[in-house]
Amino acid sequence: KAMKMVAAAKLRRAQERMEQARPYSDRIEGLISDLLMDVDETMLPLLEKRDKINKNALLIITSDRGLAGSFNSNIIKRAEQEINRLGKENTILICIGKKCYEYFSSRNYNVDYSYSETWNDLNYNQAITIGSNLVTSFLNKEFDALSVIYNYFKNAASQEVLYNQLLPIAFNSTESKPFQDMIYEPSKPKIIQSLVPKYFNTQIWQCLLESFASEQAARMLAMDNATENAKEMISDLKLQFNKARQTAITTEMLEIVGGAEALSN
Repeated sequence: KAMKMVAAAKLRRAQERMEQARPYSDRIEGLISDLLMDVDETMLPLLEKRDKINKNALLIITSDRGLAGSFNSNIIKRAEQEINRLGKENTILICIGKKCYEYFSSRNYNVDYSYSETWNDLNYNQAITIGSNLVTSFLNKEFDALSVIYNYFKNAASQEVLYNQLLPIAFNSTESKPFQDMIYEPSKPKIIQSLVPKYFNTQIWQCLLESFASEQAARMLAMDNATENAKEMISDLKLQFNKARQTAITTEMLEIVGGAEALSN
């Protein structure tokens, strides 16, 4: 019950941060999509779709601790499905959270690197660090495509495992241009070159926030269920104890009555 209360307090703060980040992420994505129509995408390495995919990378986000129901097991199960689809030998893993690292490293999967203790002090600088490392690896052609598997926060009682592509970044260009009358300073290509890396870091940050909020919601629900199950178990054990106690008392009373009748005879 105490763990449930702690998780509920963390969930409120995590949900506020997550909901504040969502509009920013959506807005920057929309702006880039509008500007891309007038920009040569070949000048943006993070948007480059390579002809042949030799190596795939999976960014897997779990928690550092358990006692959160099926939060981690659902992620690991989905990750294994994608690894089998892509090919174990051609897939490298980047693990955020101890649970996924311990699971995959002990089973001889190709874990490239991992990040632990991320959730103790979650901040945007961590997203920048992770994003910079991933971008460097992508540009150095250590892998040709990057996808992420994480828990998306729907509400306090429901989380959804998502599998999304991160690199190369794909934008849905729209035909309508709501900002076509605007004058951009500096030029559109320079704005795009500046925004795309920020957008990628924002995507990493959003995934971390969604996963952290989902973890707290899953833990809160799991601890609530554990509390209710414990109460039922205590009730059942008390009933069994009282039945056994009553049986013992009845047996003793019968023995006393039987002994008294034997003496009187």
